[in-house]
Amino acid sequence: MIGDWIDIGPLSAIPSRGARTVPVAGGEEIAIFRTGDDAVYALVNRCPHKQGPLSQGIVHGHAVACPLHNWRINLASGEAIGDDKGCVPTIPAKVDAGRVLISRLHAVTSALAA
Repeated sequence: MIGDWIDIGPLSAIPSRGARTVPVAGGEEIAIFRTGDDAVYALVNRCPHKQGPLSQGIVHGHAVACPLHNWRINLASGEAIGDDKGCVPTIPAKVDAGRVLISRLHAVTSALAA
């Protein structure tokens, strides 16, 4: 842990245009996404529609398509795109010296609220 950030691991451990998950003790797992341009985003790993595992979806640009019913979720805001309505909790994430970090406070808060 680096201050208020949790070190998840190297950026290279997350496939480009893919995701990996991080378990949260007493809460829902978090999906960490890497886009084709190496931006990282963290969301609670469940679609607002039917709770599908977003980490198993396909990343297109800065959105992910839920593997269950193809709802598209904006990775930055967690909001459903288009006619679909719903939102997934987001967790601040960043890359520092090639390491992926997520906000400790927001990760805990999101896990408790889920």
